[in-house]
Amino acid sequence: MPTQPAGWPTPIAINELPLRGRVVCAGVIDAVTIVPASASPQYSAIIADREFHRVANDGGSHRLRLVWLGRRRVPGMVVGTRVRIEGMVSLRDGLPTIYNPRYEIIGTQET
Repeated sequence: MPTQPAGWPTPIAINELPLRGRVVCAGVIDAVTIVPASASPQYSAIIADREFHRVANDGGSHRLRLVWLGRRRVPGMVVGTRVRIEGMVSLRDGLPTIYNPRYEIIGTQET
């Protein structure tokens, strides 16, 4: 697998993810879910690998769910943040999901 300068393998498109296995992908956080205090701690985010990810006829194939168990928040993981993700993907409720992923926030270059 080719690597990038930061030592990460080259990301693959979300719509090309296998049903199970270790993957690296990148995208923009589209949504986050914060559970109430009465529920078990969990923070989840949906990332999309398209710049303009709200496209009709997409079918959700460019979306990936990230779930951090035991956490109520993850610093820096907010809507609009570009991230690179690594972890074990599995299909849950029809959406590819990675639990407790390794992540890197990708900064944007100032002009």
